[in-house]
Amino acid sequence: MRRALGLVALAVTSMVALAFLIPLAFTVREVTRDRALDGAEREAAAMGPALSLSLRPADVERALASTAAGSSGRMAVHLPDGTVVGERRAASGEVAEAARRGRLRTVEVPDGLAVLQPVALAEGVVAVVEVFLPGADLDRGVLPAWLAMVAVGAVLVAGSVVAADRMGARVVRATQRLAEAAAALGEGDLSVRIEPEGPPELIEAGLAFNAMADRVTQLLAAEREMAADLSHRLRTPLAALRLNVEALDPGPVADQTRSAVDQLEREVDMIIRAVRRPAGRGSCDAARVLRERVAFWSALAEDEGRTCELIGAEGSAPVPLPAAELEAAVDALLGNVFRHTEEGTDFAVTLHVGEGITGILVADAGPGIADPEAALERGRSGRGSTGLGLDIARRAAESTGGYLRIHRSVLGGAQVQIWLRTGERPTPRRARRSRRRRG
Repeated sequence: MRRALGLVALAVTSMVALAFLIPLAFTVREVTRDRALDGAEREAAAMGPALSLSLRPADVERALASTAAGSSGRMAVHLPDGTVVGERRAASGEVAEAARRGRLRTVEVPDGLAVLQPVALAEGVVAVVEVFLPGADLDRGVLPAWLAMVAVGAVLVAGSVVAADRMGARVVRATQRLAEAAAALGEGDLSVRIEPEGPPELIEAGLAFNAMADRVTQLLAAEREMAADLSHRLRTPLAALRLNVEALDPGPVADQTRSAVDQLEREVDMIIRAVRRPAGRGSCDAARVLRERVAFWSALAEDEGRTCELIGAEGSAPVPLPAAELEAAVDALLGNVFRHTEEGTDFAVTLHVGEGITGILVADAGPGIADPEAALERGRSGRGSTGLGLDIARRAAESTGGYLRIHRSVLGGAQVQIWLRTGERPTPRRARRSRRRRG
């Protein structure tokens, strides 16, 4: 934007300067020529009294020597008898024509102009005074005047460009601050606010942004409180469930039920803490999380006769995602396998670690997903579930700058891919070009 404003100011100021300077330059040249011609006319007219007193060549020569033009050899006198005193430059025909007409003439001669001034001495007797003007005298002072005008025009153009650049910098700076604040708000920084500055329109946009940020903060706070209240209400039926579990006879079923109740209590506590005091972004080892969650689900897989395989999780794979969120995403995908496929359907979990990105692939041998786009819609499910599992995994991936994709697996069923970005996000090509232009 600064460049555009600078170019506009340069074009407009240049056109205005040229519109004034070009006519002014011609006017300066014409004024200089007229001044030189007026001086020559005065010198020629000054010879009239001397010629009226004497036409002898010696007297005329002394009169010529007393003038500035005559002493420099630029004046000549054409006497009525055809005698020429001084150095002549004009043609005889031009001199005769000036004498015949009886008025001043200016004729072109080599290297300049000649001013022919007729002087009437008596009736029918006319002498012609010739004054030579070299080309240097005709343009004396024109070039310095032109250079001065060019310098003034350049200063005016440069000043307008600098002023436009400063104005553009002020607008661009305010716009960049607003864009950075919007990006920070989009990344989850609810405390970001800006000090409105710049043109009135940008000030209004800044005030509207601050009001929007305040409103978003209020709405999120109300949503967290509501989620915390709803989660807290689960404690009453959960307490009753624990009392019923404690009354069960010892055995494997009772132990599994107690373990499930304990897990449910921990999840409820985690939800309450998360919504009341949102934690900052963290990181975890994706390989360790996968080993733990696959081990947890493998017990149920064994009961249902499923073959479970974990691939590529032997080492470590750090990802910029809290362990609780990654666990929730993996549990959602594995839970979908058990919920939407028949017993005995095999599945596999693969961890892929690449440069700047880590992928978690959950594949099964079930019927697959007929409409992947519809399956990614929040709350939509064709088999009676909540329809939130894939959305939880998708939001976890997108929080790192990654994405979720659904493909056909080599086992014949669906393959859900979570790609978590672990390095710097690639800069868009257009942004790279604009950055190079600014550099």
